[in-house]
Order: sequence, then C-alpha cells, then structure tokens
Amino acid sequence: MNTLKQGDAVPNFSAKDEQGNTVSLNDYKGKKLIVFFYPRANTPGCTAEACNLRDNYEVLKEKGYELLGVSADSARKQSNFKKKYDFPFPLLADEDKTVINAFGVWGPKKFMGREFDGIHRKTFIVNEKGIVERVIDKVKTKDHAAQILE
Repeated sequence: MNTLKQGDAVPNFSAKDEQGNTVSLNDYKGKKLIVFFYPRANTPGCTAEACNLRDNYEVLKEKGYELLGVSADSARKQSNFKKKYDFPFPLLADEDKTVINAFGVWGPKKFMGREFDGIHRKTFIVNEKGIVERVIDKVKTKDHAAQILE
C-alpha cells in the first residue's frame, strides 16, 4: 500500500459519482478539496462520518473546501446513501478502485480478529494546485469536520 503523503501531487483521476457523472481531479483545479475514503456506505462509522461532514458543510464551504466521498460501493448504493442522508457533496462509486489505488488506501485490515483487504478510512486535504496538504489517518467519525478545520 503506497499511500499519498503530505507534499505529494495527487495523480489525475476520473470515476463515476452516484448519478453516473464522471468526476475528475481536474474539476477541482484552483479549489481546495477534501477527499474522504470510507469502507462502506450505510455502515455506522461511515454514516457518522459523512453526516458530520454534511452537518458542517457550510462551514467547510466558507473555508473554501469542496468535498468528495469515495468508496468501492456501486452507484446505486452510493445514490441510496446520499438520498437517505441528504448529502450535499458527490460520492464516487469507485468499484474498480481507480481512485482508491491512486491514493493508496486499499490494503490489509484487521477487524474482530479477522484479516482482510479493504479500504482504510483516511481523509486527504488537497490544495488548489493538487498537492496533498494533510492526511488524516485516525478519522474521528463523529467529529471529523473539527479535525479537518484544526
């Protein structure tokens, strides 16, 4: 797992969002971008994290940030997740893991004594030039916006 680090340039990526629209890094040129990766839509931790970002969306926008959520869920699952919780930001349905691999967040995980490969919950703060300014490795799902704004 070769995770992007502070100072790394984000490779240009393209993936479909929950509505089937193509979203790429170029869409965010000149903007600050928060890319948050979560293991699975509609699970307790992922829901808490995305809802916290939704609830603080206006504050994040005022600070100049755009948001992009990414998981390997299907477009249908992402669409249901977005509608159910009324998220104001796109969710990428990265089923082929293009974006997940570009950021290096796929790898071995442990859960309840089991080892398996999956998405690591991480958030990347990307500046206007497409460079990683900060990586949040230990995401506090219920207080994530505050971590970003620190």
